Amino acid sequence: MSGFQQARVHLGTQLRQLRETAQLSGKDLAARLGWQASKVSRIENARQSASEEDVVVWAQAVDAPSEVMDELIAQAITLVERQDSWRQRHKSGLAALQEEVRELESRTRLLRVFEPGLIIGLLQTAEYARHIFAKVRRVQGSSDDIDAAIRVRMRRQEILYDPARRFHFLMPEAVLRYRLAPDEVMRGQLDRLLAVTTLPNVEFGLIPFEAELPSALLNGFWLYDETLVGVATRTKELVLRDPDEITFHAAAFEELRAVAAFQEQARELIVRVLVEYSKQSEP
Repeated sequence: MSGFQQARVHLGTQLRQLRETAQLSGKDLAARLGWQASKVSRIENARQSASEEDVVVWAQAVDAPSEVMDELIAQAITLVERQDSWRQRHKSGLAALQEEVRELESRTRLLRVFEPGLIIGLLQTAEYARHIFAKVRRVQGSSDDIDAAIRVRMRRQEILYDPARRFHFLMPEAVLRYRLAPDEVMRGQLDRLLAVTTLPNVEFGLIPFEAELPSALLNGFWLYDETLVGVATRTKELVLRDPDEITFHAAAFEELRAVAAFQEQARELIVRVLVEYSKQSEP
């Protein structure tokens, strides 16, 4: 068990003990917090990390002493800020990882995402996601729960239709051409992108091949409001809260955004690639 997972187990155990001391069932606590009962179970059983906000409302609901709350908050912050091994995290299951991301997105009003290597998760079709998860499972040794992971990813996408939230998505044009799935799946995925470009709260940009890049397109990153930035490498997931890190990545996002194509220009790029896929599939 990784150090990260051990810390998550320890925090979950303490939260469970507080709930039991307050003589509350998991369902009772969930009702007080306005959560699904499954979230209480996931946190207590270390299948999901409790955020700082989760710990605060949990401690308040069970009337925990202030010094206990402070200690639990410190543990939650440490979990969020840690670098954790992708291989260890994926062993807890793809669906569990998707639930964690969904929880983080639910607290976000402005989500900015740059993804250089594949279609952004919130924009994926179920079939495209199936091929991505299959590749992740092969490389990272994840547990075999692809169907469950796809269901959670599709539920994550419901947030796109919340008019109170805004989404800024950036990808290079090359991502449209990367064959991470069969041609028929890619065509369906590109149709999905065309639909997304019409959503009023979504800004979808493609960086054309001919654009002069402000910097090399290395790692993808996700900016959650002005609170944190997630950066994924081949072996580590970084969750950064330092204001300088957030400012740096926000500036990098704006530089990429300045050379991207949006609205009709972005749709023209998608349609061009769609036509190419259709021609290649002709007998």
